[in-house]
Amino acid sequence: MPDTPAARQVTAQFCFDFGSPNAYLSHKVLPRIEARTGVPFEYVPVLLGGLFRLTGNRSPAEAFAGIKNKQEYGRLEVRRFVTRHGLDAYRPNPHFPVNTLQLMRGAVATRIDGNFERYVDAIFKAMWEDGKKMDDPAIFAATLAEAGFDPEAFMARIGESDVKQTLIDNTQAAFDRGAFGSPTFFVNDEIWFGKDALPAVEEEILRVKG
Repeated sequence: MPDTPAARQVTAQFCFDFGSPNAYLSHKVLPRIEARTGVPFEYVPVLLGGLFRLTGNRSPAEAFAGIKNKQEYGRLEVRRFVTRHGLDAYRPNPHFPVNTLQLMRGAVATRIDGNFERYVDAIFKAMWEDGKKMDDPAIFAATLAEAGFDPEAFMARIGESDVKQTLIDNTQAAFDRGAFGSPTFFVNDEIWFGKDALPAVEEEILRVKG
């Protein structure tokens, strides 16, 4: 079949971990890109700690701790992004960094079983609007209940082997495609990293669509 604009297929993926504030900020902006381009993003839960182990990467807070002015500029850049996109609900999490293993297994489980969007919205809000310590089991359980999930059944589900293995597989697959952190975006086989790449991601979607 000839490669006419109508025949071109576009796949857009968002590889994310709830522990990344930039993943939260991207999540809040993606619906606008989807509306403008007509292309939905596939959310792919990955484990940031797993990517760090595979790549030898570290969180910016750790990697740049000894660099004068670097972290201050990072906070300035976040404030600019928040202002530009009207994301006034964003708050830095006072408990950062948070262990996200259970949270990400929850994302995998809800992707398999349903209610994924409700779960993702609830956890991102808890992390980056409400400032909750989401690696505290009691706080996680209370957040699940508030979002309409049965905490006991949910915790049992995320301990099952298919959920655990899917998160491992997602993380390995993202690494194999070039990912080293969160948020990572793929448009077909092209990769971008970070919320500041979103304009280029949108441009690529439109270019591929033709």
